[in-house]
Amino acid sequence: MRLKISLLKEPKHQELVSCVGWTTAEELYSCSDDHQIVKWNLLTSETSQIVKLPDDIYPIDLHWFPKSLGTKKQTQAESFVLTSSDGKFHLISKLGRVEKSVEAHCGAVLAGRWNYEGTALVTVGEDGQIKIWSKTGMLRSTLAQQGTPVYSVAWGPDSEKVLYTAGKQLIIKPLQPNAKVLQWKAHDGIILKVDWNSVNDLILSAGEDCKYKVWDSYGRPLYSSQPHEHPITSVAWAPDGELFAVGSFHTLRLCDKTGWSYALEKPNTGSIFNIAWSIDGTQVAGACGNGHVVFAHVIEQRWEWKNFQVTLTKRRTMQVRNVLNDAVDLLEFRDRVIKASLNYAHLVVSTSLQCYVFSIKNWNTPLIFDLKEGTVSLILQAERHFLLVDGGGIYLYSYEGRFLSAPKFPGMRTDILNAQTVSLSNDTIAIKDKADEKIIFLFEASTGKPLGDGKLLSHKNEILEIALDQKGLTNDRKIAFIDKNRDLYITSVKRFGKEEQIIKLGTMVHTLAWSDTCNILCGLQDTRFTVWYYPNTVYVDRDILPKTLYERDASEFSKNPRIVSFVGNQVTVRRADGSLVHISISPYPAILHEYVSSSKWEDAVRLCRFVKEQTIWACLAAMAVANQDMTTAEIAYAAIGEIDKVQYINSIKNLPSKESKMAHMLMFSGNIQEAEIVLLQAGLVYQAIQININLYNWERALELAVKYKTHVDTVLAYRQKFLETFGKQETNKRYLQYAEGLQIDWEKIKAKIEMEITKERERSSSSQPSKNFSLKH
Repeated sequence: MRLKISLLKEPKHQELVSCVGWTTAEELYSCSDDHQIVKWNLLTSETSQIVKLPDDIYPIDLHWFPKSLGTKKQTQAESFVLTSSDGKFHLISKLGRVEKSVEAHCGAVLAGRWNYEGTALVTVGEDGQIKIWSKTGMLRSTLAQQGTPVYSVAWGPDSEKVLYTAGKQLIIKPLQPNAKVLQWKAHDGIILKVDWNSVNDLILSAGEDCKYKVWDSYGRPLYSSQPHEHPITSVAWAPDGELFAVGSFHTLRLCDKTGWSYALEKPNTGSIFNIAWSIDGTQVAGACGNGHVVFAHVIEQRWEWKNFQVTLTKRRTMQVRNVLNDAVDLLEFRDRVIKASLNYAHLVVSTSLQCYVFSIKNWNTPLIFDLKEGTVSLILQAERHFLLVDGGGIYLYSYEGRFLSAPKFPGMRTDILNAQTVSLSNDTIAIKDKADEKIIFLFEASTGKPLGDGKLLSHKNEILEIALDQKGLTNDRKIAFIDKNRDLYITSVKRFGKEEQIIKLGTMVHTLAWSDTCNILCGLQDTRFTVWYYPNTVYVDRDILPKTLYERDASEFSKNPRIVSFVGNQVTVRRADGSLVHISISPYPAILHEYVSSSKWEDAVRLCRFVKEQTIWACLAAMAVANQDMTTAEIAYAAIGEIDKVQYINSIKNLPSKESKMAHMLMFSGNIQEAEIVLLQAGLVYQAIQININLYNWERALELAVKYKTHVDTVLAYRQKFLETFGKQETNKRYLQYAEGLQIDWEKIKAKIEMEITKERERSSSSQPSKNFSLKH
């Protein structure tokens, strides 16, 4: 990826340009010390003077009023705030009319920023004050005051906090009074510029110590650049939070969100005092010290999938290379390319007006449809369909271009969604709630309606990253997520009435991905790269989960690596320095998944015998239990030395009825309540009482016996025997109450039990035998 710079031969301004701002993706306003505000049209390459300001007004900062306001949609920004050296800020219309000038600070007003909703304006000045204003320019509050000038300010993603500079310090102050203020030393020189991105929640800072730095919203350092030759005078995030730009003297740099540099350009600009990204994130403009406005296009982005590599060579041209036969195709577009995604044998490209869908089998005839709104900020793909996110909503389309659904939820803000907070599978869409970060919304892909009975997935901590598995049946769909403590959890997506278990899979997990061909999960833990070959093991037999993992050392990836993709048995990891590392994992677990999904148990056993690895046997054992194939489960458990489980499975095989077998398999997986329900529904009350006795659930055993008016004496007899074994006295009031005056006759009890077993045998032999019943988690 690099920047393509365009700079006019002669500058349009006579003095330094202090600030720039985009109204649309093709139109920019620039303000200069020559008191002029100039409009740039990039389509026609024309410039025109909008207004000449009075000679005593030297503009410093400009910020356009936000476009999207709740339900009211404007096609473009209509007014902007301009701060100036005379202590005022001015509200100016798009046509250049000064609507209002407000005395704001003693000395220059160094920066002004609208919040995301356009309901408030923050200004900072040389007098060290931070002030909040209404959108009409009425003073609401003085948020803070200090002895040093405040050079830069930014709103937090929720518009509830403000980040500002204080010499070498950065300060985050919430708008609520008495809320905790976060302050830390960020640079060794005065901090000149800050920016805070609403999508990734990361902070940028630039200072006179010639460094730029990336921080998280808790003030923890994520990246610090090497010292440059000159102070860093500007930094700005791209709208989607994937890239940022850095400006210095004769220097413009394009960086990844983790800090490392994609491209370095040395245009003849003087210092770049201000950087603005276009709304679609494809180009950047810089306000230059020598009167120029520099424009830079982001080109040479790359997308890879299996043997295909797609490169954006120009604004409207892509090159597709098949590395197997070196065949090259050129794709031409009518408009500028904004976003693209290559996955599941399809390339989806969004331009400023249209969406193109290419199949890798045929690059010549794409499917084209018009977009509702131009700027697509995110494209996600699943095997059957893809998801587009823009400023207006979330839209799901099939690869034939048919519109499928548009899920909606209260307080939906599509401008802050990214690949970590939205996940797509063939039947489900999962979206993390921004208002309450402990909640995940789940939608049916085909209809866009809430999944199941509409229950939300709620966790005890804030969730950072979510991912849906891609294969298998809708009823077995799982979602994995990482929470604030960096713990990895997995849970079922279908939630009908009963509370689904959320089970922890691992700790200190920084990034995760599901395979696109089968339900294998990989993640980067602290210093290890871990693959969960069969994550559903946690629902079946948690004891053998460690045996189903593959782990290897991940120290070679250095700090903060990210998993980019998991295609087939190839995992691609991006290291902290931007280089890509490819890891190949064993192909056998994927083959095993395939055999099991088509019930080829003999082939699965044959594969395990060929591979001779404990991990594969352990996966097969869990898969066999989940699908209630006793014979295979017995073979697999024997192979990994779990003899006690082999014996238990053997005892299950000898049970008289299918309900008993099913209940005991559920018990094997730790689902005691479900086992009891199965037996009670089948009318096997004694068996339900017996499993509670075996597990020493004495309260429940007696409760069932009393409720169904049967085997009360049996429960009391077993309880008495249990207490005698340990030399204890009965203290439970209910047991004392029912045992009063009751004589235990073991002969009679044994006869009753024999009768129950005989009754069950007769019942099962008279009913039609059925081998296929599945174990629900």
